[in-house]
Amino acid sequence: MDQVDGNKAIENSDQLFNGEKKKRVVHLQYGSSPSGNYVLRYHEAFLERGLDSCVLSLTSNVKGDPKIQKIGKKGVLIRKVNQRIQDFYTRKMDKNAGGFALSLFGSDVTTHEWIQNADFIYVHWILGGFLSIDGLEKIAKLNKPMILVMHDMWTITGGCFHSFDCQKFLSHCGNCPMFPEDKEKDLSYKQFEEKFKFYHGYNNLFFVAPSKWLFNLANEGTLLKDKPVFRIPNPLDTSLFKPFDKKVAKKILNIDKYQHVISFGANKITSPYKGWKYLMEALKDLKENYQDLDVCLLIFGSGPNKEIQESIPFPCKFMGFITDDYTTNLVYNASDVFVAPSLADNLPTTILESLACGTAVVGFDVGGIPDMIDHLKNGYLAKYKDEKDLSKGLNYCLSNKLEGYLLPEFQKSEIINQHLALMKEATKD
Repeated sequence: MDQVDGNKAIENSDQLFNGEKKKRVVHLQYGSSPSGNYVLRYHEAFLERGLDSCVLSLTSNVKGDPKIQKIGKKGVLIRKVNQRIQDFYTRKMDKNAGGFALSLFGSDVTTHEWIQNADFIYVHWILGGFLSIDGLEKIAKLNKPMILVMHDMWTITGGCFHSFDCQKFLSHCGNCPMFPEDKEKDLSYKQFEEKFKFYHGYNNLFFVAPSKWLFNLANEGTLLKDKPVFRIPNPLDTSLFKPFDKKVAKKILNIDKYQHVISFGANKITSPYKGWKYLMEALKDLKENYQDLDVCLLIFGSGPNKEIQESIPFPCKFMGFITDDYTTNLVYNASDVFVAPSLADNLPTTILESLACGTAVVGFDVGGIPDMIDHLKNGYLAKYKDEKDLSKGLNYCLSNKLEGYLLPEFQKSEIINQHLALMKEATKD
């Protein structure tokens, strides 16, 4: 099957299942949480469109929803074993080079009632000991359509989440730059081989890339050669994430209504993906060159952090780790601009949320970020790793009181239409 851009979905795909038995969809995801969880947004959007959707996870802190379950204590034990062995195998890995996951052990979910009765199985982020490649193959043997949603590059590499400058995945991973040994048939080589054998052993596998960037990489790489790949963005609940009066939002958070509020997520400032050092330098440049701006930093994902506080030349307000979407919505609405200095990212949920709340976004021109930002219209695309241009973008958005908005392709109804079209394609005789 040819690789397909999901934006060219079959017309009237929202009518595909009319008159038929309600289709049952199971989402497989490592963890389920009530805030910022893209899988729950898939689940809720599918339910709204009349699909019988449910979520099966290794861990979950979602309460009171019978359609969301975790697999139990045995799965947690398997996860611990997987993690210990992976830690041993990757002990010499360069931790500053990013994440790398081995698919060693995982649970067998094929006997679960939801899996047995499913019409479609959506596979999201299932690493960390939830499902292994062997476990995925057991699901594939049920001969049900499996839709693998790629939330990073792991699906198309020998194990890294983002390859950065490495292009080996385009032909064959091996002698991985994340490991110090000069060994061609290393862990990345072996896992690349295992994935190739799995992907090309079954005709019921379908792949979804949420961003143009990942869609293009999947098309270019060896692993998904001649496999069906669709580009479909992740859905967002715009009935929750929407604009309201910024002065009111600032008052609720005890912020002066006249201050310029820059918000950003700082869950893990040491992450090689998040570009913290570039943001720090950009804020220093903003302070030095745009002195008329009265700026306050609104930081979520992290509690009071001395390292952050001492690195930033502006007053900071820490929101801590946010556990519900309503508070997240409040933060975006209290912000005049949201900054996402990611150095490698697929389709960051935070950017979609901010734009839906009417708050402009500044980010580097990398990964899936250009999909969402129309330069100088709903945000600013800064030159990659250029802290001065990042500073310039912050000033541009604040000085021009730029408003954010979602681009048309991110409307939830259109996104679900594309998934319904994919489901129809997956069940063709």
